[in-house]
Amino acid sequence: MTLQSIINTINGFVWGPVMLVLILGTGLYLSIGLRGISIRKIGYGFRQLFIGRRGSGEGDISPFNALMTSLSATVGTGNIVGVATAVGIGGP
Repeated sequence: MTLQSIINTINGFVWGPVMLVLILGTGLYLSIGLRGISIRKIGYGFRQLFIGRRGSGEGDISPFNALMTSLSATVGTGNIVGVATAVGIGGP
């Protein structure tokens, strides 16, 4: 048995039906435990995202701008790390 077949066996177990059940089960458990707040308050969340507080002071940003800034930082870092990993593993 080669190392590749061992890794494939472990990969099939970890990311197979067992993981799907665990992920969906955890989501259902948390939704029930929090009494469906992610669905009950979705309108409030979108209102806060797009309307939010309107700051008039210097340096104030809207909630939408804060979200976009955090997403751009996350996506940008992922792109940099992804390219660096690809170059490190396989070369240019």
